[in-house]
Amino acid sequence: MAFTVATAAVNITPTLSSNPYMAGYGTADGGRLATSSTPFEPLWARAVVIRENGSPQMILSVDVLAIPRSMHQRIRSRLLALASWSTSDILLQATHTHNGPTLVDTLQPFSSYGISEMDQIRDYSSWLEDRIVEAAQDALSAGQTNVTLDYQVIQQTWSVNRVGLKYVETDVPVLVCRRPNGTPEAIIFGYGSHPVAAGDRSLFDGDYPAGACNYIENRSNAFALFLIGPAGDQNPSGSPSWTLRDQWGDSLGSAVLNAAQNAGRALTGPITTKYQEVNLPLEIDTSAGNLAALRNAYAGRLPNPSGFPAYYVRHAQMMMARIDSGNVATSVPSPFQVWTIGGGTPLRMAFVGGEMVSGYAAYFRSRYGGSAGIWIGGYANESCCYIPTNEYFSPYMTAGSYEGGWDTDAPGIAGGSMTVYGHIAHFRAGTNGVESTLINALTAMLG
Repeated sequence: MAFTVATAAVNITPTLSSNPYMAGYGTADGGRLATSSTPFEPLWARAVVIRENGSPQMILSVDVLAIPRSMHQRIRSRLLALASWSTSDILLQATHTHNGPTLVDTLQPFSSYGISEMDQIRDYSSWLEDRIVEAAQDALSAGQTNVTLDYQVIQQTWSVNRVGLKYVETDVPVLVCRRPNGTPEAIIFGYGSHPVAAGDRSLFDGDYPAGACNYIENRSNAFALFLIGPAGDQNPSGSPSWTLRDQWGDSLGSAVLNAAQNAGRALTGPITTKYQEVNLPLEIDTSAGNLAALRNAYAGRLPNPSGFPAYYVRHAQMMMARIDSGNVATSVPSPFQVWTIGGGTPLRMAFVGGEMVSGYAAYFRSRYGGSAGIWIGGYANESCCYIPTNEYFSPYMTAGSYEGGWDTDAPGIAGGSMTVYGHIAHFRAGTNGVESTLINALTAMLG
């Protein structure tokens, strides 16, 4: 197969006048505000278009906490009109920086941050949609470079499982689009750790993924693009600071650039792609009696006798209004996407919407040739919620589970992460729950 690659990047950094509201870290009413229009480092939408015998596939990453469903659906529709390709040929991903801009819908601005004045956020979100499409257009029209593709997996060891489970992400997948002279034209890489190395700051920044991309681009002629792995329960080790952000960004960028100097396993094609939406089931009974009980449970949170964060109370108000209006969901849609790049040993790339926890990566690696055979991650296309395994509903989690989306005051209603994502209940556990639904659907796509 003959491959070419083309790239583009568009600056998406807000100004204080366009959107000062920052996403990540739940706050008291009013949200977290940036203090300067000058970021620590700019935010970017980065696009890589790989053409196989002229047919394009695109990976596009965006330095935001999460891509809301409403924005993703509009963006995808616009991108489909740009080229002769199918929806499965377009992979979007948020880098999940926690010092990016607040967007509409996800995380829910009122529930998460207490923001009620939405004009700036709506205007910026609309502007951002245009910039993401612009990055795709620029990459599609940019000059193409003939390349070969090769793949390898290296290691970083500074991610930790923040809830104490046995899974710790060390894999750094590295896909290189290599010029005929052997040098990298584009490097696509990933790691499974939350981009919270900088901590809660007042300057916009892409955290360690941006630092790693900058390290690579400042020391080579290669374009860099980061895809976050199964980071739902993984955090960087160390005390958050700008120094730690630079330390881990440089560590990752240096390791990736050093590895890319030598070709990994050749991938010769073809590239095949699949995409579908999977409905992940919530633990909820929509009978009239249960909905009344559910409403009463949420009403019990309004005086906040358990001393929950302020976003629990705001979430309860929203859920009561949904019950009153009959707007009660029983599942959460999540886009699933699989790319397979053929060769002597094919590479499967599997990404789901939402914050996938690392136990899923361990499961699929054990069944699809280990790290060399599958590259897996979350936060793809739209970020709907955390996606826990059954372990997050286990009896030993006696204090509730942020990642599992429940708390001890009323286990049948949403808690933890499901409050900031604005869902009415936590996921169903057990044999017909979220874990089995994800595993069965992704297994069918992987083949």
